[in-house]
Formats: sequence, C-alpha cells, structure tokens
Amino acid sequence: MCGGRGTRLGGEREKPLVAVAGTPMIDRVCDALAGSRVDGVYAAVSPHAPATRAHLRDAAPAVNVVGTPGDGYVADLTAALDRVGRPALTVAADLPLLAPEPVDRVLAAADGDASLVVAVPVSLKRRLGVSDDATVADGDRPLAPTGLNVVAGTDDDIYVSDDPRLAVNVNRPTDLWVAEALS
Repeated sequence: MCGGRGTRLGGEREKPLVAVAGTPMIDRVCDALAGSRVDGVYAAVSPHAPATRAHLRDAAPAVNVVGTPGDGYVADLTAALDRVGRPALTVAADLPLLAPEPVDRVLAAADGDASLVVAVPVSLKRRLGVSDDATVADGDRPLAPTGLNVVAGTDDDIYVSDDPRLAVNVNRPTDLWVAEALS
C-alpha cells in the first residue's frame, strides 16, 4: 500500500519516497518482500502518488503496480484486493525497517481462512519513541497495528510480535528520526 501523500511528515515528497538511511521507504519494503517467501509483489498506488508510480516503474520493474482510487486506505485496499485476490499479504509502505524474517513468520502463522492483523505492544512503540495512533485490544494489553497483515476471510485473528522492525511506521518527523537511528 503506497498511495500516501505524507502530509503528516511535513515534506514535499510523497510518503513512499521518503528516504530512510538514503533509501526510499518503498524500496526498503520491496527489498524485504523480495527476500521473503512472498510469491509476487504488487504496489497499490493512488492518484495522490504519481512520483511513486514512476519510481516503481523505473527502479522496481518486477513490482506489479495496481491503481487505486485514492479515496482512503480502506477503499484503496479493497480496490487492490479486487485485482490481486485473497489471501494476500498487505504491507504499508511506511514500514521501512521491515525484513524478510518477520514477513516469513507472519506468513507461517496465517492459516489461510482467517485474516491476520499483525500488532505490536503499544509499550514497545512508546519505548522506541514512535507514534502509536491506532490501538486494538488484546485482553488488558493495548496493541498497535503494524501495517503488515494477511487479508483472507472475514474473521480476524491477531498475531502479536515484539519485533522492533515491525513497530516503526513513519508517520511523523520523529518516527523518521527513530527509523534513521535504527537502520
């Protein structure tokens, strides 16, 4: 999923093209997926991210670009899933520390019938100093979605990870600073 404008980052670049340690986030995510056991990579790009579309065409020709309407995450995800089918592993382009190992662990945990929401403890995000805008409940422990999910059926299971590479979503300048420091 790489249709973001990056307005909360306050810069001029589209969010997927914001560099972490000199490499655009979208390239870092595509590299992690290429090193995993994922069978194909599709990039869902909205009209709000024309430079990202051009970048992928030039820098990542093996990535299949899927156009989305740009009407928000849910609408764009639905449009992308209509094109690629289910089950599908979805990844937000703002997860620049993603690596093949956690991707493979999530794929191994997926059972094929239920969707899998991947979350980290909110306490981990706070310890790292990154934003924790959304939370889900898991008993008495607050969790934050990571932007990595398996979308299959209508039922949702939660997969909890303590891997810091899944805890850093770059939404604000402070998140970018943390990603730079950890990369």
